[in-house]
Amino acid sequence: MKIKLLSLVAIVAIAATACDNKKPEQPAEPVQQETRLSDKYAQYTLTTDISHLSQNEKEMLPLLFEAADIMDQLFWMENYGDKEELMAKIGDNEDLRKMASITYGPWDGLDGNKSFVEGIGEKPAGAQFYPVDMTEEEWNALDDPNKTSQYTMIVRDENGILKCVWYHDYFAEQIKKAASLLDDASELAGDEEFAEYLRLRAKALRTDDYLESDMRWMDVRNNNIDMVVGPIENYTDARYGIKASHEAFILIKDQEWTKQLARYAQFVPELQKQLPVPEEYKKEVPGSDVDLAAYDVVYYAGDCNANSKTIAINLPNDERVQLQRGTRKLQLKNAMQAKFDKILQPISEVLMTPESMEHIKFDAFFSNVMFHETAHGMGIKNTITGKGSVHSALGNQYNAIEEAKADVLGLYLVTKLSEMGEYTTTTMEDNYTTFMAGIFRSVRFGAASAHGKANMLTFNYFQNEGAFVRNEESRYAIDFEKMKVAVEKLAGDILQHQGNGDYEATKAWLGENCVIRPELQADLDRVNASGIPVDIYYNMGPKVLLGE
Repeated sequence: MKIKLLSLVAIVAIAATACDNKKPEQPAEPVQQETRLSDKYAQYTLTTDISHLSQNEKEMLPLLFEAADIMDQLFWMENYGDKEELMAKIGDNEDLRKMASITYGPWDGLDGNKSFVEGIGEKPAGAQFYPVDMTEEEWNALDDPNKTSQYTMIVRDENGILKCVWYHDYFAEQIKKAASLLDDASELAGDEEFAEYLRLRAKALRTDDYLESDMRWMDVRNNNIDMVVGPIENYTDARYGIKASHEAFILIKDQEWTKQLARYAQFVPELQKQLPVPEEYKKEVPGSDVDLAAYDVVYYAGDCNANSKTIAINLPNDERVQLQRGTRKLQLKNAMQAKFDKILQPISEVLMTPESMEHIKFDAFFSNVMFHETAHGMGIKNTITGKGSVHSALGNQYNAIEEAKADVLGLYLVTKLSEMGEYTTTTMEDNYTTFMAGIFRSVRFGAASAHGKANMLTFNYFQNEGAFVRNEESRYAIDFEKMKVAVEKLAGDILQHQGNGDYEATKAWLGENCVIRPELQADLDRVNASGIPVDIYYNMGPKVLLGE
């Protein structure tokens, strides 16, 4: 599907004909302006109050911005290659230049990675992590255990033979500079835990060994400023789902909201025991050192800034950290508010019944996202069939099913907490209805996105279970009892697919269900025709936050 949003219609006046009968002026027929690809993104300014920061913390921020910009440069090279070469090819077309800056290349990630620059073909599945012409036979013949590391580039030597190069060697100049900036920033950090994390993260960039810094990041709890930086997610490697892409977030903690969230972390061990699967699929005990916190994000760089924007963070990804310590689940409050106001609520007005609209609430959206991130750390990390980790067993199918797990299991968790009397912020009707509206928002990301695929699976499963009704006016309402049953059932199915680690079975299941059926497509076309953006892009940076 080629997702494009209609531009505003230009109304043009014509002069009256100077004739004897003096006919009255008649308006011309409306003329539709040329559609702009970049209109699918709405701009939002990222800023927040930093008056409570110390002078040292304010002086640290420019160093963090500079380090983040280096991550941005690295992601351009990983995703496409030479940014300046692409911009020269695009020329003076401002729409395409803007689009390329949003997508970090000539491929539209919210439209199946279709190329929007003439003369550039389809995106390589492995982006630039592997030689574009690399065959499976060559990959299989490469006898180097480092080839499956998240942190190596696969390149050809002078004889054309494949070899592995560690990121810190391949990007040596940029890594040296970024690590130095983090070292300098550590001297200005407001608390020792964050300072030590920055020092260890600098070391990790230089060595491509991130375990120690990931572990120490789990201790960062008393900070005003936080930063996520390095090669982290592997969504961009659609060939094998192995290689991690560089990115960075700069975050300012919302202390009051964080205090409200902290109490939910204590329930994670008990909720793990209540997962709707046989015992062998929930025998692992997730780390109980869970940090739920709210932040305003003031900068995105690299992978997290490409195409659809992250609104919450669940890290570290390392299963060793998750099992020993747990994860930190950071809710990006201002980014969530942007998507709720500019996208989710307007979609609801088009697709939900008027009676359902009273249940579309930001607090429900916020809690659904929060428990989505909590759910990432639950379930099972290693298969019960001896096939190793779930991630390695499911390969390039992992990201989509993991995002679906987090979506649905998150809704299951908030249901359980509500039944326990521990969650009272919103009603389950609010959460279920807002979740449904959220499916329409995320399914527009398309099949090139793990989040888009996850929502296709969930929508089709819920439809088959009768969890919602589509009336004669093509508007949706929730059947709350059937929705509750469907949530529990789908969560169980996903967790068992992960525990079994059967790649072919999971691929077939997702292939059958990760599709947009004609009826849903017609509804999405109505949304697109109404001019609602698909996602957002940001006005952000030192000038916005610091006035520099």
